[in-house]
Amino acid sequence: MADDKILREKVRQVLREDKDLRGYGLNADVVGGEVQLQGIVDTLKEKERAERLIRQVPGIKGVANTVAVSTDGAIRDEDVTMEVNEELDLDPRVNLRHIGPKSVDGHGTVVLQGRTDDQAEVEAARKAAAKARGVTRVVSRVKVGEGEMSLEDIFHSQVNNDREG
Repeated sequence: MADDKILREKVRQVLREDKDLRGYGLNADVVGGEVQLQGIVDTLKEKERAERLIRQVPGIKGVANTVAVSTDGAIRDEDVTMEVNEELDLDPRVNLRHIGPKSVDGHGTVVLQGRTDDQAEVEAARKAAAKARGVTRVVSRVKVGEGEMSLEDIFHSQVNNDREG
């Protein structure tokens, strides 16, 4: 019990001291070394950051991250796709000719599609997409490696090329 109280204070201190998270007033409780994290943030990146920071606290056995990602108002799939496209375009490690986004469910799920030879480009795209407003989940359907492109791959590649032009 005393250990949980000490861990709770350490976790709350980490959240209070982080410049990107302190304004959200996230709540954390600790039971048996397990953190129950709650609150609301603006981006998936911030939700993931909170969990990553908490997992680094010595003595933490696990994190139940129930933080919600919310925007100030309604956001349409087209808006989410546009926001993700902007984040991908800003990242020099991502080539829009290789990877493109599509928001699919009206609840912030973004699917990354396309083909690349570089797994690091896929991870960079995932991290960039997580920065976009309205994104609650990122799913990668990017094919890595060489091989013939399907008609769907060619279509998505052309759509991405058209967006750049």
